[in-house]
This record gives sequence, C-alpha cells and structure tokens, in this order.
Amino acid sequence: MKEIRIHGRGGMGAVKAAEALVYAAIMDGNSIPFFGFERQGAPVTAFIRISEQPIRPKNRVYEPHMVIVLDPTIMNAVDVFEGLQKNGSLILNTSQAMEHLTLPETVKTLACVDATKIAQEVIGRPITNTVMLGAFCKATGLVSVEAVAQRVEQLWGTKNKEALYRGYDAAVVAER
Repeated sequence: MKEIRIHGRGGMGAVKAAEALVYAAIMDGNSIPFFGFERQGAPVTAFIRISEQPIRPKNRVYEPHMVIVLDPTIMNAVDVFEGLQKNGSLILNTSQAMEHLTLPETVKTLACVDATKIAQEVIGRPITNTVMLGAFCKATGLVSVEAVAQRVEQLWGTKNKEALYRGYDAAVVAER
C-alpha cells in the first residue's frame, strides 16, 4: 500500500486533486481517500491510499511514502516532511532550481515543476492541482497519466487536461 499526502491552500484544489487521483487509481487498482477540511486560503491537507489489496485503514496518513506540495509557501506554515518515510518522494511546485532546495534525508525522489507558471499560462489562474498531478504521475509511475487525464477532463475540461500534460512534460525528476 502506498500512502500519499497533498499539501495546499483552500481553493487550490488539493481535495479535488486527491479525488481525481483516487478515481484514476481505481481504474488501475484500489484506493481509499481521506480528506482534510478545506477553507479558502488556509492550509489544507488531503490523504490518499492506493493498493492492489483491500484497504482497511480510514484514518489520516501519518507516515506517507509521497508528499505533493501544491503551494511552496505552505512550507513556511506546515511541516510537509513530517512522518515522510525513508526513501520518500516529494513532488514540489517551485520555480527554484533543485540544488537550491534544503530537504531532509528522507527525500530520495524529488520532482520539481513551476506549476504556478503553467497554471497561469494554460488555465489563467494559479490553481496548480492538475499540473501537480502530471508531475506526480511522471515522478512515481504509480498511476498512469492517461487515466488521470481522463478524469481531469471529465471534472474540469480540456484546459486542465492540457495543464496535466504540461506538468508531466515539464517536471524534472531526480534521485538523491
């Protein structure tokens, strides 16, 4: 079972991104989401579990294998690395070069993409959830980008599907 935690701010689509990922994963396997509470602008956390086996736990994810950060400013308010398992993955919305980031040793796989820029260009708003889902698919291979794209298009239309693929293509993935 893989556990994933998404960090964002209310209104950025963290919960909807989790729902889209869960739906796409169900097409490839099984999953159960657990969502935090969403308030406009406030820190929001969404939780996902994906497994080929039945999933019993329905509580928060305390020790994720992967963390997705939709808004880099959230890192000033929340410890996004809390509980991240050794050899974990971080999918980060940032315009900074990887070598300028300070990360804990638990991060083995790092994927960076300037999701805010892509979202502004494609959607016209800084809502980064679909761009970050594309980066997640590229970094982890856990869920196919095609399955996520299908759900993204159903939920939000073709512009968001384009944003997903742009995030997939633009993500820079490195092993540490």
